[in-house]
This record gives sequence, C-alpha cells and structure tokens, in this order.
Amino acid sequence: MIDISESVMQFLLAFIVVIPLVGAVAALLPAPPGLKGTSPEQAVLRHGVTVTGAILVAAIVLAAGFDHDQPSKMQATTDISWIPALDVRIHLGIDGISLPLLVLTALLTFLCALYSYFKPPTGPSPKAFVALLLVLESGTLATFAVLDLLLFFLAFEMVLIPMYFLIARWGGAQRQAAAWKFILYTLLGSVVMLLGLLLIGLKSGTFDMVALATDNGRGLTSSVQVIAVLAIGIGLAVKTPMWPLHSWLPDAHTAAPTVGSVLLAGVLLKMGTYGFVRILLPITPDGMHTFAPYLAAFAVVGIIYGSLACLALVRPGSKGDLKRLIAYSSVGHMGFVLLGIASMTPTGVNGALFANIAHGLITGLLFFLVGAVKDRYGTADLDTLSGATGAALYGRAPRLGGLLAFAAVASLGLPGLAGFWGEMLALFGSFDPADGLSRPAFLTFMSIAAFGTLLTAAYMLMVVRRVCMGEKREEPQLADVQTYEFAAWTPLVALTVLAGLWPAALLGLTDPAVQKLLAGGKS
Repeated sequence: MIDISESVMQFLLAFIVVIPLVGAVAALLPAPPGLKGTSPEQAVLRHGVTVTGAILVAAIVLAAGFDHDQPSKMQATTDISWIPALDVRIHLGIDGISLPLLVLTALLTFLCALYSYFKPPTGPSPKAFVALLLVLESGTLATFAVLDLLLFFLAFEMVLIPMYFLIARWGGAQRQAAAWKFILYTLLGSVVMLLGLLLIGLKSGTFDMVALATDNGRGLTSSVQVIAVLAIGIGLAVKTPMWPLHSWLPDAHTAAPTVGSVLLAGVLLKMGTYGFVRILLPITPDGMHTFAPYLAAFAVVGIIYGSLACLALVRPGSKGDLKRLIAYSSVGHMGFVLLGIASMTPTGVNGALFANIAHGLITGLLFFLVGAVKDRYGTADLDTLSGATGAALYGRAPRLGGLLAFAAVASLGLPGLAGFWGEMLALFGSFDPADGLSRPAFLTFMSIAAFGTLLTAAYMLMVVRRVCMGEKREEPQLADVQTYEFAAWTPLVALTVLAGLWPAALLGLTDPAVQKLLAGGKS
C-alpha cells in the first residue's frame, strides 16, 4: 500500500469513471495531423489503447492507495447533490467488494483494446468501435463505483446500447437477431428493476446506498422488501444470467466479436451479481430471506442445465459451436455465484465474489483463445475442429493448444487455480446457510451443485480431447501464438494462477466488507 491523500483518491475514482466518456467523444473527432500517422484507422485504435491504458494505470494506483487495513470502509468517496428535488446525489466510493471488480474491468477493457489494435474487428469504421468500447467501459466502471440507486440504474443501463451495436455491427452470423434478443431481454428486466429501486427510494426517503445498507431494511416493511427483491431481482437475474432468463446469452456470445464476448462474459455478467450483493442483501434482508431458497433452486438448475447443454454440444456429430459451449458454461458458473449469494452467509457471499473475479479472468481468456482458434480455422464448429482436417492443436500450434487446455482445466475448478476457491466456498456456504433458512433444502442444493462440478469436468476435458489432441497428419502448421496475443493473454494466465495459489489476497479485501454488509453496516 502507498500513502495517497483522500483528495487524490477521490480524483482518481472520478477520473476512472469520466475519462472513458471523454475518450469516446475524442475518438469520433478527426485525429490531429501529428497523430494520424500513415493510417487514420490505426490512429483511432491506438487512441483506444492509450485511454484504456490510462484508466488501468489509474485503477492500479487507486488499488495501491486503498487502505487495506479497512477494506469495509467506503474510500475515495465523492458526495455531491445532483437532483435536490429527488435527493439524487453524485455519490461515488469503493470498498473491498467493488475494488477488485473495478480493476478487473479496467484490465479486461485494456487487453481488448490492445488485441483490437493488432487485430481490428471486421466491420465498419474503427472510430465507432473504439467510441463504443469506451462508453461500455465507463458504464461498467460507474456501476461498480456509484452509491446512489438511481445512478446505479443509469450506469447499469448505459452499457446496453454500446454492447448492442458491438454485436449488431461487428458480430458474425445471426448478429442482428442476437443483438435484438440481448437488448429486449435486458431492457424488459431493467424496467421491472427500476420500479423496485423507486419503491425502495420512495418508501425509505433516500436513494443513498450506504445509508440504506446501514439501516439494513429497518425502514422498510417486510411486504415492501419482498416486492422490491422480486422486482430488482428479475432485472439483475437477466443480466447475471440466471436460468431460465439466460436464453439471450448463448446467441449473443456466438454472434459477438471476440472482444465483445470477452467483455460480455468477463465484466457485464458481474453487474447482475454485484447488484445482488450491494443492493439486495444489505438493503432488503427480509425480502432476500424469503426468496433465498428459490434463488438457490434456480441457481442449481442453471448449474446442471448449463453443464448438460455443454455435454450435448461437445458430443461428436452434434455440430456444436465452441463459443456457444463456453457461453453455456457461463450459465453454470454464474449458478455457483448465485448459490453463494443465496446462502446469505459470509462464506457463501465471499465465495460468490471470488467466483465472479475468477470467472472474469478464466472465461475472458477462453473467449480470447476460442476467437484465435476461429480466426485460424475460419470456424468454431467442434466437429470441423476435431475432424480429419481438425485442430489436433498440440501438434499444429502447441502453445495455443497448451493455453486452451490450461484455460479449460482452470474453468473446471482445478485446485491451485482461481476457479477452485469460489465454487468451493459457495458449496461451504450452502452446507451451513444463514439462520432461518432450511438446512436440508440447502444441503440438497449443495449436493446437486457438487454433481454439477463433475459434469463441468466432463465437458471441459472432452473439449480438450477433441480440439487439442488427435492424430498428427501431414497438414500445414498453424500460426502459433503471436506476440500481441501473448501480451493480451499473459496477464489473465498469471492472475488465474496467482488467485488460485494466494486466495487470501482477494478474500482479505472482500471478507471484512461482506461481514459489515451482512451485519447491517456495523463492522
């Protein structure tokens, strides 16, 4: 930790949220003559790398200046009145729950911008692409930094339009239908969520998330809490995505460009689960208590459903798409996050937050790798990849094959890698749920989820066997991992290993903040 004054910390957090928007506007303006270089298109892609790089540096400095002795305390706070009539405030701040998500977002967006600089997406002008990427980053970072319910809603919605256009304009086959499905599902969920947020704000007299969390639901009747959890929970569950509100996700992932899939899986899905932890658990505890068994039931159905869908896709002759398979695996992985939250215990919620970060790192890496395989083969169809002219990646591009195998075993939760701890803690949370929740029910959920880990291992190992292994034929070598790909993927590999070997680095941040959140604002 380095000693940084509170005013500098406040500036850094505001800088992180606002500068991507300034960068997005600048990306649409004509480049100054000295910066154009030989190609205006490369100049705007370089601008994207520069802005996201500056945001990442600011996020790392913010993390370094964060008081790690008090991770439960809101730090770098800014609180300015914005709309006095509604008591809406520009209230920003970070604690041990939001800081890791902030850094993950800044890292993944920078890696996507770097990757796009060397491999621009096929489609219209890069100007619009870079601008949309930066608006998406700003909305996501704001979601994790704001502490006002209405501002949270605005930030939550801000990401929809850029992601819609990234899929619709730079995506692959069926991109228009996938983009429409994405926007309709998420908008409908958001309308219901807004009603729930307004209900809380109007009944309690404030939209301030810190004040509401400290009040811990005492100013809201049980019936108001139940209605609010149902309304807000639907909006968050669509974004998470929870079964059966998940059906937009496989289509969106399959059609999205590589960087769109990385950001969708690595960052956007986390906004839903973050909302459960930041808003519903502390502000409406009675309502969450009522719905926790149902949330857990949907979560474990999602775990099994996602795994069975992946097993069906990986079966020979099923013409399964590898990107679609990774998308369905996300439904299963996010099921573990929801199960941890539903246990309403510090162990389970810490596991959910850890699994959030691990999924962002591992699935972000998987989508990068699948995008690279698709670029080299022209397809992500598993039957083609493992056919006579198939991948046998170990023989044809050994580094790429090795990285794909690494990401697959990390995704199945191998001990020693990041994917293990979150799922294990979510299961432990279900083993001994919060007081008042049915232990036999949660033991049943835990057993079903544990079976889901076996199914996950089965389909991930089948992917490795079919794509990476195979008879070595006299086929031309594929281009192995390029330098820019190494640069984009190495941080994700390193952090996956680091989080797996040293989970205390992350849990030391989240645990005090979670304990305070569940105790009603008392440390």
